[in-house]
Amino acid sequence: MRVNILGVGFNDISMEQAIQNALEIISKREKAYCVTPNPEIVWLCRKNEALRDIINNADLVLPDGIGIILGAKILGTPLHSGRVPGIDFASALFAVLAKTKGSVFLLGAKPGVADKAGAELTLMYPGLAIAGVSDGYFTDSVALAAKINAANPDFLMVCLGAPKQELWISENISRLNVPLCAGLGGSLDVFAGNVKRAPVFFQKLGLEWLYRIIKEPQRLKRSLSLPLFVLFVMLRRVGIAR
Repeated sequence: MRVNILGVGFNDISMEQAIQNALEIISKREKAYCVTPNPEIVWLCRKNEALRDIINNADLVLPDGIGIILGAKILGTPLHSGRVPGIDFASALFAVLAKTKGSVFLLGAKPGVADKAGAELTLMYPGLAIAGVSDGYFTDSVALAAKINAANPDFLMVCLGAPKQELWISENISRLNVPLCAGLGGSLDVFAGNVKRAPVFFQKLGLEWLYRIIKEPQRLKRSLSLPLFVLFVMLRRVGIAR
C-alpha cells in the first residue's frame, strides 16, 4: 500500500518490513531499486515529472524525513509505520547481509571516501563483503556498470546526492545485474566517519535537519524546502493549493 504525498507514493511499512522486502528482492536476483525521498525531493518532483515517475516506479519508496510523516498526517493519510531513514535502512540491511556473507558495492562521494567507508563497514558488520567501491567522480557510466557487474554484489549503494542518484539508477538499471540498488545520499560520508550523525536526541525528535543546519549553516537555503513543503501541504488540506 502506498500513501500519496503531493504526487509521490510512499510505502507505509516499518523498518522491519522494508528489510524483509529488500531480502526477498535480493533472493529473487531480480532488478529492483529503492528510493528514500525527503520533503526536498517531493518538492522537486512537483516540478520534475520525469523525476516523479522515477520515484514512483521504485520498488520501495521509503519515507526518510520527519516532514514526510508530518505531511501525511496533515493530509489525513498518515504513514502509520513512521520514518524509515535511508542510512538506518542501509545499516539494518548490512547487519542481515553480514550473517549470510552477503555483499555490497559502494558508489559515490569524494575519492577515498567509499574505500574508507568499506573498511569501517567490515569492522562494524563482520561477515559483510565489500564487493567493490567507486567514487562519484566517474565519467563513463557504461564502464562503471561493467565494473559493478563484474563484482556481482547483492546490493548497490548509490550515494551521488539527490536527485542525481535516482536519475543515474533509472538510466543504468537496465545494464546493471544487481538485485537491489538504493539511493542513499550522504550515507558513505557517515559510514566513513567523515560526517557525524545528529545525536540520538535529535534523531528521535525528527530534528536531524536542524542539527545539520547548526553544524553546516550553508545548508539553510536548501532546508527552506521543508517549511515550504509543510505550508503547501496545509494549504492543500484546506483546498487552497492544488
